[in-house]
Amino acid sequence: MKIKFDSTQQYQIDAVNSIVELFEGQPLNKGDFSISFETANVGIFSSQVQTELGIGNNLVLNDDAVFENLVKIQDKNDLDRISLVDFKVNGNNFSVEMETGTGKTYVYLRTIFELSQKYGFKKFIIVVPSVAIREGANKNIEITEEHFKALFNNIEFEYFLYDSKKANRLRQFATSNQIQIMIINIDAFRKDFSDSEDDKKSNVIFKESDKLSGRKPIEFVQATKPIVIIDEPQSVDNTPKAQEAIKSLNPLCIFRYSATHKNPYNLVYKLDPIKAYELKLVKQIV
Repeated sequence: MKIKFDSTQQYQIDAVNSIVELFEGQPLNKGDFSISFETANVGIFSSQVQTELGIGNNLVLNDDAVFENLVKIQDKNDLDRISLVDFKVNGNNFSVEMETGTGKTYVYLRTIFELSQKYGFKKFIIVVPSVAIREGANKNIEITEEHFKALFNNIEFEYFLYDSKKANRLRQFATSNQIQIMIINIDAFRKDFSDSEDDKKSNVIFKESDKLSGRKPIEFVQATKPIVIIDEPQSVDNTPKAQEAIKSLNPLCIFRYSATHKNPYNLVYKLDPIKAYELKLVKQIV
């Protein structure tokens, strides 16, 4: 039995576009390019930057341009406008609120491919609160792979679960010119060496590795300036230590998806229970 996915659900398309339109004005993607070791790429390759560790995402727009786009999106989606002061406090965090059972995972996966197709961003990390949800996210990519390839002109991409025993996989994550999607649970990189004098209590991702020429695995992640997607942020970065862990990834920006946000930073889209009921997406609300 094959599961068929409907790519025409307007509320899901609206949620995807609410993120994609944040970068309106970013130079459009003109295609792939071969690896050349330079400090930066400009022109048609301005959505990517090359360093000695690999290929990274590159945002050309300044904060003012992103803020203007954000306000337009909030107006279009009938959301309260964020102030410039609050926008700067919230930094590069953007939130999507979607009621449980309305396709949140599908939306953030489709957003990855839309961002890559339109702007050329290639490096993405999905952060989840637990191993169980990590496995679920991986399964979702597996069952939607054929659907997204059909929808996006047979787009090439690689996805994998982060495994501390195979931390050298992060070199490929950094150097590949294909879309890279890494799924990782917060506990895999919450502890750095500042936690304890005992190295064994720190996550492998922060430890220098002979297999990586003496570098730390986290360095390869940081070099890519990944777009970070947080699934259920109220359970992921709900402590100062977890928030520092997210920052340690050196994200270009952070997209937060949940039905129950604790802090809806820079909200761009909202599908609350009432709206979901009106659209007949859920049978009842309490």
